[in-house]
Amino acid sequence: MHRALVVSTPPAPVSPHPEGTADMLDFKDLAPTITRQRMVVEGYPTFVITDEHIKDYLKKLSDVTDMITIIDPVTHVSDLYGWAGWIHWETSGAHFYSWERPISFFSVDIYTCKAFDPKTVLAFTEEYFRTTEIVAKEF
Repeated sequence: MHRALVVSTPPAPVSPHPEGTADMLDFKDLAPTITRQRMVVEGYPTFVITDEHIKDYLKKLSDVTDMITIIDPVTHVSDLYGWAGWIHWETSGAHFYSWERPISFFSVDIYTCKAFDPKTVLAFTEEYFRTTEIVAKEF
């Protein structure tokens, strides 16, 4: 009985980025003359968030950020994922997501082409939902 000795060489390293694509960590501002501001706010509300809360919050968020509303808030509920809402502003918009399970939790995603005060947004959101904990990130 003969046994073949198989010598394997390790495969050549594969680039994590397909040819022609950039590393996400090397993000470059491709339009520095266009204002873009993004903010995510997440927290634990002290009450069950309903369709009406989402619509009211997004309308008031428009005032807090001094944005002009183009389309009133639209909402949708999914049995699997909970509530979602969106508002269209002249300068972009905001998305809102809310879960009741596995935990009571919300996430707001704001994207605008007009500057706003993130501290005011955070304080307003914390007060509106009477949160037990809240976090925010700009990018």
